[in-house]
Amino acid sequence: MQILKVISLLLDYPTEQLVAGREELTQAITSCRDISPQQRLALHELLALICDHDLMDGQEHYGALFGRGRSLSLLLFEHVHGESRDRGQAMVDMMAQYEEAGFAIGVKELPDYIPLYLEYLSTCEDLEAREGLADVAHLLAILAARLDERESAYAGCFRALLQIAGVEPHVAVAEVREQVAAEVRDDSLEALDKIWEEEAVDFMQAEQQDRCPSQTSLPGKAREESAIPLHWVDFKQDGLATELTQEARNV
Repeated sequence: MQILKVISLLLDYPTEQLVAGREELTQAITSCRDISPQQRLALHELLALICDHDLMDGQEHYGALFGRGRSLSLLLFEHVHGESRDRGQAMVDMMAQYEEAGFAIGVKELPDYIPLYLEYLSTCEDLEAREGLADVAHLLAILAARLDERESAYAGCFRALLQIAGVEPHVAVAEVREQVAAEVRDDSLEALDKIWEEEAVDFMQAEQQDRCPSQTSLPGKAREESAIPLHWVDFKQDGLATELTQEARNV
């Protein structure tokens, strides 16, 4: 499902390759019939917001939005299992699912990273992809509502994913809006300091523990070193699509 590749790229760390691919991404959104005109417009607006502004400013904004605190983490199991040991087994199971489908991860990123999960689903049959999104629909709705609270255009990505999953975005987000409104923001400097104090790491002990980290980067740190592989197999194989794929392989 091509639109899942587009949303995967929009949700990933903004890069020059994304900006260079604006025309092709615009065409892919326009031609998509898996989402409504309203959801297509929201994706167009987000793409324009990323491409029409200074890239470094966009990268800084992205890091501040998704890299601080846990409420907007793009790691699925961060919201499901937190720091419990169940999270490690869940990621092992997800990796096995990827391998069974022949989906190889060529970057240093946890398997539950949402853009990576969307990249995987884009290689599946449409029904399987929709079911995969439906499995995490509640999390998608919560993330959409939290982004709405921050008046972020990125909320459009999650609304589109809900619609692809067969869920009415407006209804799903409305159901969790009261819960989200009552939450205490965890992305302030004070909140981040408190998290660091509560989670002081004993590195000698950490090496002996078989557990997975809660996130792949420090709060506020951009994900520049964690690019997602671009499998533009459904796009034309000449021009930009080929260049993007080749660059991803060279990372």
